[in-house]
Amino acid sequence: MSDLDRRKFLGASAGLAAGMAAAQSAVAAEQSSTIDQPQDLPPGEVPPPPMITLGDTGVKMSRLGQGTGVHGGNRQSDQTRMGFQEIVSLFHHAYDRGLRFFDLADLYGTHVYFREALRTIPRDEVAILTKVWWRYDGPEDKTSDAERAQDTRATLERFRHELTTDYLDIVLLHCLMDGQWRGKMDPYMDVMNEEKEKGRIKAVGVSCHDFTALKAAAAEPWVDVILARINPKGVLMDASPDEVIAVLRQAKAAGKAIIGMKILGEGKLADQREECMKFAQGHDFMDAMTIGFEKPEQIDEVLRLMAKYPSQANG
Repeated sequence: MSDLDRRKFLGASAGLAAGMAAAQSAVAAEQSSTIDQPQDLPPGEVPPPPMITLGDTGVKMSRLGQGTGVHGGNRQSDQTRMGFQEIVSLFHHAYDRGLRFFDLADLYGTHVYFREALRTIPRDEVAILTKVWWRYDGPEDKTSDAERAQDTRATLERFRHELTTDYLDIVLLHCLMDGQWRGKMDPYMDVMNEEKEKGRIKAVGVSCHDFTALKAAAAEPWVDVILARINPKGVLMDASPDEVIAVLRQAKAAGKAIIGMKILGEGKLADQREECMKFAQGHDFMDAMTIGFEKPEQIDEVLRLMAKYPSQANG
């Protein structure tokens, strides 16, 4: 082979190799774009949370929700203590950032605050979760099942009036702390079933503050949604993280939707928020989570962390 022919051959080979490398890079780039991967976001960029359908409920919502019950009780919370202007502004910031899930409760007194936000936030674009504080109905040994059922009907009607809505997306029995809750809650459950059949509630379930109550919820067919306390350190949880995770996996396998709360341990783990979000996002049984934000920048930071550690959930 002459020097000229050799140079032509080598040049052609180099060009072919370069073309193959470019093609391989393009294929790799295309494949990587279809896989949910960690993102290093430019400073100031805030991605919206993923939108999901909550388990088998049909409720469409964002994976992240604005909670309203930090140190909640007696129809107030840290969020309501901010005052109307501040909390409504926070609701609007959450909505503007893509949050479409708002976690309310009668015990927190947050319905009327969110009603104000609904003046400009389209009702059909957001999922409202609220909770029945059944303890307001008095001692169990002094109220009949019929009285409790009537109280439940009146309570749910009041919720709709307070929120100026025709329906509630998710209604939970609030703060169950007894493994034998199933029989005691029958009057509430029956009325909530009636409301569900009428289309005035889309999904029903429980929030638990006791491990035996949580295990009962995981096995209870009536339950569509479980709101469960979970974080990597076991702060304000019903049992150790490993024990709670095992029960929530059982509940998920039984067809229940799982929403995590106390992700940051009600603020006690705020300085470990990246670890907490990585933990929450790494569990495929968790459909969504709610966090009691009090400042717009807290929402923005968590959204960045959600993008940095994409969810392993299938929802």
